[in-house]
Amino acid sequence: MSTSDKFWDSKAEGYAKSPISDEENYQKKLNETQAAFSPGMRVLEFGCGTGTTAIYHAPHVLHIDAIDISQNMIEIGRKKARESNIDNIAFSRGTLTEFNADTASLDAVLGLNVIHLIPNRQSVLTEVARILKPGGVFISSTGCLGSSYFRFIKLFVPLGKLLGLMPDVFVLTESELANEITNAGFEIESQWHHGMKDISVFIIARKI
Repeated sequence: MSTSDKFWDSKAEGYAKSPISDEENYQKKLNETQAAFSPGMRVLEFGCGTGTTAIYHAPHVLHIDAIDISQNMIEIGRKKARESNIDNIAFSRGTLTEFNADTASLDAVLGLNVIHLIPNRQSVLTEVARILKPGGVFISSTGCLGSSYFRFIKLFVPLGKLLGLMPDVFVLTESELANEITNAGFEIESQWHHGMKDISVFIIARKI
């Protein structure tokens, strides 16, 4: 188990109980995402956390695979789905690469609040493009710290990880993220930012 796995396992219970910090924009993201869905879609959400967003989306699609590196997060997600009488989500522990979906097998992939936590994000974007059908949609929400004073967090990450206080966090700008998504074979259809200093960036992109 990696340091980040252990960190998120330790935070799972508190994460599940914490309220949405920006309810208005969270609802906006849910609505825009569901507008891109249709009932027959097969969806993958990587970095699903405790499954709240997957559960909201489940009634709008055929099936969702929800994966996360934290087993504790996954167990909470399964429990929440059962309590919500949702039976079309399959929760499993693992990374996007480990999930190893078939080429061009999915209609939509969600990567919400996770890309800035992944060291090899370009390979992740390439994998997303591989597993999506032509015309499939990739929806992401990402902390882009590179143009704010939060960029200095990179100085504290090694110590924070050592003390078990932080996961991996990688600094990038909104323009860098948009360029990387485009270079992976996508056309961006919607892009807007919100949150403190507008550091959270929501993007809907379609595979070309």
